[in-house]
Amino acid sequence: MSDYKASEEEQEVLEKYLLPFLNLEKRFPLLPGIQNEEAVAALLGIEGDKLLKLRDRFVTNARQAAVELLEDPEVAEWIEDLPFEEGDTVVALGDSITEDLQGWFTIFQHVLEVGLNQPDLTFINSGVSYDTSTDALKRLNRDVLDREPDWVIVALGTFDAQRLHVAPGRPLVSLADYWENMNTIESAVSEITDNPLIWMTPPPVITEMLQQVRLFNFDLLEEDLNSIREILSGKNGYIVDPLGKRLHEETEGEPDREVEENSLPAAWNYLSDGLHPSLSGHVRTVKELIRFLALAKEPEEGTSFEAPDDYKRENR
Repeated sequence: MSDYKASEEEQEVLEKYLLPFLNLEKRFPLLPGIQNEEAVAALLGIEGDKLLKLRDRFVTNARQAAVELLEDPEVAEWIEDLPFEEGDTVVALGDSITEDLQGWFTIFQHVLEVGLNQPDLTFINSGVSYDTSTDALKRLNRDVLDREPDWVIVALGTFDAQRLHVAPGRPLVSLADYWENMNTIESAVSEITDNPLIWMTPPPVITEMLQQVRLFNFDLLEEDLNSIREILSGKNGYIVDPLGKRLHEETEGEPDREVEENSLPAAWNYLSDGLHPSLSGHVRTVKELIRFLALAKEPEEGTSFEAPDDYKRENR
């Protein structure tokens, strides 16, 4: 095994920006030795106990955020009205925003476990960093259907909207393909559960901050993300935050509920890349998810939505 050790600068980057989304065990599940934490740590250039310590810190952050969120009397009341039943398995299919070790799904799990006093629920995080809907569809059997979930939360679309620097004239995944991918996921999931899907729309991105990160070879534009939200708004089931406003600045006097029509995303709800939510941003997402599931009562049917024009053209 290599004796290479990450420098202090590399360890700082790993800890602050990479490790929450760099779960190699999920990206390469069939790689020999991938379940050996010492081997994974060696690949990252750190000691095994250091890897465990950092990962535990993220989990602790998520749990503490959940405890603080439960101090909100509305949240404490809403969780009593969620549609889940004893023994349910909840799976989240998403990208790095979902996979984040201190992200919204982990916080959501802790909110229910703490607030409902260890309910008989199973939570499975099937987010994989930077996945498009096409990537997620390829692993749908292994990461979702084979888990026999009762509830599936689909949080995809951010990375479909990438405009690569080498091809800035179009999104990486066309609206036509995204529309078809979502239909296929919906159809496959409906074969194993009668519960409606929960669709989480892509949050906004602060493009100017994203463009400062030289690591990324793509841009994300609000107009593309909004087109994806429009597709999701036509789905059947629970559609969380259809306008993608949850990370915007709060309306004075109405925190966490409404935002001004022309408000912008608040920088403090993001990491320095303007793409991935910070802990506060994830907390806002969890509150919106719980609020919608609790107050919707019955599954809502999305608005009427026709297939995108490019889908029609490509499939004539």
